[in-house]
Amino acid sequence: MDLRIFTEPQQGASYDDLLRVAKTTEEAGFDAFFRSDHFLKMGDASGLPGPTDAWITLAALARETSRIRLGTLVTAATFRHPSVLAISVAQVDQMSGGRIDFGFGAGWYADEHSAYGIPLPELKERFDRYSEQLEIITGLWETPEGGTFSHEGEYYRLENAPALPKPAQSPRPPVIIGGGGKKRTPALAARFADEFNAAFADAVTAAEQFQRVAAAAQAIGRNPEEIIRSAAQVVCVGRDDAEVARRAEAIGREVDELRLNGLAGTPAEVVDKIGRYREESGATRFYLQVLDLSDLDHLTLIASEIAPQLD
Repeated sequence: MDLRIFTEPQQGASYDDLLRVAKTTEEAGFDAFFRSDHFLKMGDASGLPGPTDAWITLAALARETSRIRLGTLVTAATFRHPSVLAISVAQVDQMSGGRIDFGFGAGWYADEHSAYGIPLPELKERFDRYSEQLEIITGLWETPEGGTFSHEGEYYRLENAPALPKPAQSPRPPVIIGGGGKKRTPALAARFADEFNAAFADAVTAAEQFQRVAAAAQAIGRNPEEIIRSAAQVVCVGRDDAEVARRAEAIGREVDELRLNGLAGTPAEVVDKIGRYREESGATRFYLQVLDLSDLDHLTLIASEIAPQLD
């Protein structure tokens, strides 16, 4: 079971905060450091000192780390032109020596879009644009060096793009797709995804969506086993109940609610829940959503008391 650390810096974190978490992630032996790609806080968090750009952050972390993989859960298709995004991600992949995983979604957070004047089309158009962007981004990356890439779509037109720079990974960085849609999301995952993520879903719901993705892959002649199955859950671990309660309070959550909807409790409890989730859903990778980025001891506890029991 791969364990990856997943952060939500729009809730209130500077680059230096993220750097400390990323370095602890690497030193503790986790597989990867991921961050959300948002520009506005959610809920009651202060949001101070303000948002940090995901790909600028990951570019810097690419030079400050050496082993862990780096990525987004997820970059919104509404935020950046696909050609510009392809160039940015390819460059960060080069800067990291080929350690980028590209999580990509259609976009959803309306308040964020209105706050910063970013258009958020209706759902159908959003998914149509998202589909085209996946074609463009992967097409640019996969075009052989020396060749050109063109695209004639409903929303985007590219003519003889040189498709440079190339990412370090060949033919491209792994693409992560997620979401709960029953038709278009599995179909897009079957075409483009190297990994499908069931974010904040219970094991039964995740298993059902994994099966839809597998069926969509089989329908186009792709081996479903090529697509990694992953999950994301908020994590709150303590050596005893008092420590669990303290960590829950620090992120403004109730222990009972976290036990129901996330991974909360003592190391033994969390190991048991991850094991049951894996058996019921088929997930082989977990993104642990860490919300208190000042609590580095939380990461070392998970690494020392939980990770070894999941090998």
